Amino acid sequence: MSWAQSVTQCIQSGGMLTSVEDMVESNFLTEHADLYTSKTSGFWIGIYRNVNGQLLWQDNSALDFVNWDEGQPSGDELAFCVELSAATGNWSVLPCSSQKGFICKKPKNAKKDKASGHMNMWILLTLVLIILLGVGFMIYFSFKMKTRSGTGREVRWGSRQLEYSRALTAGDNGNDATTDKEKNDHSVV
Repeated sequence: MSWAQSVTQCIQSGGMLTSVEDMVESNFLTEHADLYTSKTSGFWIGIYRNVNGQLLWQDNSALDFVNWDEGQPSGDELAFCVELSAATGNWSVLPCSSQKGFICKKPKNAKKDKASGHMNMWILLTLVLIILLGVGFMIYFSFKMKTRSGTGREVRWGSRQLEYSRALTAGDNGNDATTDKEKNDHSVV
């Protein structure tokens, strides 16, 4: 792929052409790039020259480390791209239309932020569930207490009604007895 096509592919996968920050990272890339020497002799990396002639990394990290091949970079041409040699790990300038492999680099925090976001979501979901359960229990026990106290009042009210009803019945019987007695008294007279 050309350098521009490689940039596009990296962006679509959520990264950018790689930057190389130190010799440790350069050695790491060289070891892994060596596995692909049968397919390509080099890989595009994210160095480019801006219109002011400054060399920059595509991901805007500082260009503190370089690993140029002998005699590189050659010239001050504005339109050039940089490849990492699969065999040596050294960098060299090539026309950007050259067909090379490419190495993408995703931000270091991308996985952590995503995992952290998922973890925060689970914590939030757990807290909401606990709160809902707490509210549910409060409603349940509140209803249970109301039902108990309401049932007690109905029973007490019912027993008072029953006592009043008995008293009335007993009173009615007594009045009926008195009335019958009075009727008997009247009939005797």
